[in-house]
Formats: sequence, structure tokens, C-alpha cells
Amino acid sequence: MTISTRGDQTPAVLVLEDGRAFRGRAYGAVGETFGEAVFSTGMTGYQETLTDPSYHCQVVVMTAPHVGNTGVNDEDPESGRIWVSGYVVRDPARKPSSWRSQRSLDEELVAQGVVGISGVDTRALTRHLRERGAMRVGIFSGNAIPDEGTLLAKVRQAPEMTGADLSTEVSAKEAYVVPAIGTKKFTVAAIDLGIKGMTPHRMAERGIEVHVLPATATLEEVYAVNPDGVFFSNGPGDPSTADHPVALMRGVLERSTPLFGICFGNQILGRALGFGTYKLKYGHRGINQPVQDRTTGKVEVTAHNHGFAVDAPLDQVSDTEFGRAEVSHVCLNDQVVEGLKLLDRPAFSVQYHPEAAAGPHDAAYLFDRFTTLMEGQRA
Repeated sequence: MTISTRGDQTPAVLVLEDGRAFRGRAYGAVGETFGEAVFSTGMTGYQETLTDPSYHCQVVVMTAPHVGNTGVNDEDPESGRIWVSGYVVRDPARKPSSWRSQRSLDEELVAQGVVGISGVDTRALTRHLRERGAMRVGIFSGNAIPDEGTLLAKVRQAPEMTGADLSTEVSAKEAYVVPAIGTKKFTVAAIDLGIKGMTPHRMAERGIEVHVLPATATLEEVYAVNPDGVFFSNGPGDPSTADHPVALMRGVLERSTPLFGICFGNQILGRALGFGTYKLKYGHRGINQPVQDRTTGKVEVTAHNHGFAVDAPLDQVSDTEFGRAEVSHVCLNDQVVEGLKLLDRPAFSVQYHPEAAAGPHDAAYLFDRFTTLMEGQRA
């Protein structure tokens, strides 16, 4: 793989699996890459997006037209690497202009071998994905560009997101501990299905010592840390393949240990309760999604990154093996289930990201709700 530099005019082409193509210029590394084409509506926070493990095997289209103006630093990443398979922008910044910047975005993409494309009409591309749905895509640049028919055949041979089991690919291989900030109040076992760095930090701020465990952790390993609560993180892939996390969560529910799940963890709770999951047409991604907390009636602006959702009834209480359950949060754009709550056991989940390092912080109270559950169980 060769690399591009800022201002490079190396040609590039993006080819969708339905045959539509967009031409532009190489941005980041030069070569070829494949993944699921999705779009993110965030106006800021691109560094957190790039390093979110939930974007593994996805090519992210930024709807904001100007990207890269704040550069890249070593404080904002959500993990140790960029996870997106490819990156699509319209107008990349020629020079970063933030006092926190340590290097440019395109330099970081080159350093980590991430193939991207710029100069694309991202508005037209986003509208296409909204109408046709998320689909496989390839980005090709430099010597990787033969005729479009050959490129299309390559795209159609790439793996689909439906049926993809990806959480173990992004999870920590060994357990580690994030100590409580200040006085330790609780111990939480956090199952890493693709956890972001800000998540255990938000818990640590509340006096929680977080033991982050690999996605392959057993029930015995979870309870070996003597947890006051168990947390299931966000992560990539199709929840219908996540049989081990579902079995693990069912074991936690059987013991009535306080439980909190976000994003992929919400889908895992849905499956553990007997609900199905399904793939959304184009998903929710960005930091401006309106969700209503049905417990309080409050509407929150929230950060999302999910292409699958839980299939649960919105307006009735459901009887499950673990007691009564209800939908606690709903997306106001399309009525997608955004949260679940058990009424007879201390367990709840949301489909979005309350840690939201790049903002908004409307949903940060959910970590306090988890703390309250643990306090109640201890009492």
C-alpha cells in the first residue's frame, strides 16, 4: 500500500454494491478497502467516531461537509486505533487550526493505513443510502482503479454485515481495571464487546472500580471480581450471532445482579428476554438523535451508532422468563426501540451512548441510574 499526502490529487472511486459510483480524490492511505457504507450525522467528534470499535468493518460517510479542521490529538481517541474500514468526506481541511492538534487527520489516516476518499458529493451519497439502505461498498485509489465493472464484482464478494460476528475481534484480549476516581463505592464487571474508553471513565467518576473483561469471559470470571453490578458495552456486528454474550447475560439476570447495557448491550438484553432483533434500513449514527425517556417524559438529544434494533412491543408490558419488561426509551424520528427495562429485576439498557465524549451529555444521568440500582441492591 502506498500513501498519500495532503493536497494529493490521486484519483479515487467509491463503488456501491448496487452499481452506483462516486469519483473523487484519495484521502489518507492509497489502495482499496471494503465494508458496509453508513453515514454519520455528527457535526463534530470525528476522532471519537473513527476510533469507536462499533464502526469495525464499516465505511463511514460524514454528512458534515468540512472535516479535519481540528486535526488529531492523543487525548480524544476512544480506543488504541482507528476501527473504520474506510472514510468518506467532501471537503477535508487543508490545515488543522486547533491548539490541541498534534497532527492532521489525513496524516493519521495514512499512518494507520485507512483508505479514504474526498471530493465526493456526500449529500447525494447520503440520500442514496437513505433511499436504498446501507450496503456493501469499496473505495479504490491509485493503481487499485481498473474498470468499474471489475470493482463492482469485488464489492459484491465482500462480507455482509448481516450475520457478522465481530465483537471478539475488537474486544480486549485480557482483563484490565479502571480504578475509581476518589472514594471507591462499587465494583462493576464490564463485558467488553467493543467498549469505548470514555465509558469506564464515566463510571470511575462515580466511584466505581471497573473490571473490563473480554467478550469471551465466563460467568465464573465475571463473579470472580465480586461485582456489585455488571455492564454490557457497545460493539459491532449482528446481535443474532452473539450467543455467548446472551447466555452470559441470562446468567447475570438469574442472579438478579444490577445490570446495565448500552447499544449492543441493549440488543443482547433484548435477546436474553426473548425478543428478536432486526437490521435497520440505514441505522442511526451521529450525535443529534432525539430520544424520549418514557420514565420521565424527557426528550434527550443523544449519540448513536447502531444498524440493528430490538423488536419489542412499544405500548405494552411483556412477560418474560425474568419477569415483566417494557420499552423505556424510543427514538422520536422513527419509533425504534431505544431502551428496555425489567420491572421485577434490577436491569435496564439503552440503544445509544450516554458516555458521549464528543457530546451531547443529556443522557449522562443513566450512569447515576445504574449507581442507584446498585445502592438499592446493597441496601
